[in-house]
Order: sequence, then C-alpha cells, then structure tokens
Amino acid sequence: MNCMLELLLQLDRKFFQFVNQTTSNSLFDVLMPFFRNQYTWVPVYLFLLVFVFANFKNRAWWWILFFLATFALTDLISQQVVKQVFDRPRPCIDAMSADSVRMLIRCSDGFSFVSSHATNHFGISMFIFQTMKHFGKPWVWLAFIWAALVCYAQVYVGAHFPLDVLGGALLGCFLGWFTSRNYIKQFGGLKHT
Repeated sequence: MNCMLELLLQLDRKFFQFVNQTTSNSLFDVLMPFFRNQYTWVPVYLFLLVFVFANFKNRAWWWILFFLATFALTDLISQQVVKQVFDRPRPCIDAMSADSVRMLIRCSDGFSFVSSHATNHFGISMFIFQTMKHFGKPWVWLAFIWAALVCYAQVYVGAHFPLDVLGGALLGCFLGWFTSRNYIKQFGGLKHT
C-alpha cells in the first residue's frame, strides 16, 4: 500500500514539474496568476447576481443563499477538515520539490491537499450547473471550464500539486451537487417565473 502511494506521489510531482516548468511561457506567466486571483472574477459574480435577479425574481434570494452556502461549505470543509487530516506540504515546502518550483505567487505555509481554490470553484460550478441546466443552454458548461482553468493556474503558479486540485475538484463537485440537490428539493430548480 505504501509503495503504491509513493508511486502515485512521484507521478504527481512529475506532472507538477511538467505543468509548472515544462509548459512555462511568458504569456502564461502573466495570465495564470491573474486567472487564479479571486478578484479577477468579481465581474462574473456581479453578472451572475444580475442574471439571477432579472430572470428568477422571487426565487433569486433563495438561490443566492444556497450559492453562498455552497461556497461556505466548500471552503470550511477543504480548509478546516481535509487539509488538517492530510497535512500535505505545498510544492514550495515539499522536500522533494521545493528546490525546483517556479513560484509565481507568494509561497503559502498552509497545507496543500486539497486545493481550496479547486474545491470552491468546482463546488460553485456544480451548483450553477445543477440549478441552471433546465435552460438547456450550452453556456452553463462554461462554469466547469472556468473552474478547470483556475485549477490549472493553481498548478502552473506553483501553489498546488495536480492531485491537490483533482481532489479539490472531486470534493467540490460532491458538495455542489449536495447543496444543489437540497435547493432543487425545496424550490424545484431555477426556472423562469
């Protein structure tokens, strides 16, 4: 069992090196820190807020409450539960990776598994997808592309290993599905009123 885990971690470090170093270029060096920054996406959140109020009138407040609950739940569980249990060092602190990491952001001294960015973004994406898929529009899938881009950026800038973002994505999808199921059970999903 330990041998399999060690092999998995070695593969994770190699894939991290590939994304963090081999694929590095001057354009991504500018874009990826920008993409992972939470303030970059404020216009998207404002658009979503306006969209929900414009289209869903009396259910808008409930949708926003569940949306915020999704974020709070993903952040709390990733930060206060999972990271504390696994206690995995970040690439910039990891003894086998620290010397070769290209850090494009400040090295955090927090734990690495799971990525809270990944958990939060995939949780929110799953919630948006599940509650808005009734419209049948392909744009709702953009939420997952957005979350995947943020996850890639987390590895590219040196903040997380690939398994950290993969684990965060899976956890986030589960939590987003959980909150969306509860929303839909209470309110029947977002539909035009």
